[in-house]
Amino acid sequence: MPTTRSLKLLRPTIILWLTLSTLPVSAEERPLAPQNIEGAIIVNAEELIKLIYSNPGMILVDSRKQDEFIKGHIEGAINLLNTDLTEIKLKTVAPSVSEPIAFYCNGPRCLRSSDAVTKALSWGYNNVFWFRSGWKEWQDERLPVATGK
Repeated sequence: MPTTRSLKLLRPTIILWLTLSTLPVSAEERPLAPQNIEGAIIVNAEELIKLIYSNPGMILVDSRKQDEFIKGHIEGAINLLNTDLTEIKLKTVAPSVSEPIAFYCNGPRCLRSSDAVTKALSWGYNNVFWFRSGWKEWQDERLPVATGK
C-alpha cells in the first residue's frame, strides 16, 4: 500500500502525465490506418461513386462521430460509430452478409472505419469495401456533401 510520502513523490509525475495526455495531437502525429485489411476491397472516391451507381442498394456506413456526420457526410450514408457498432446493429442495416457494404471515416489518420471493416469481416460479411481515404478525399475532391441526420 502506498505511503503518504510515496504519493507526494508521485504527484509531479502524475500531473505531468495528465497534462501531456490531454494535449491535442496533430493530424500528422496520429497513427495511420492500415494499408489494407484482408478481405476488404479498398476504393477511392471515384471508385466509390461508381460502386454506388452500379449497386443502388449498397449500404454506405459513415463510422465517424454523430456531430461530424451532421456537419457533412456522403449522401445516403448511415451513421454507425465504430465503437457503437455491433453485429446486431449491422444486421439491421445490412441483413445479408453478401450485400455490398462500404465503410469510411475521416481518412488515413482515422482508425474508425478500419475498426468497423474488421468487425464486419469477423461477422462474416464478404462483400466489404473500404473507402480508406474517406472524408478527407471526399472534401479534397469537392464532391457533393449532405448535412443533418
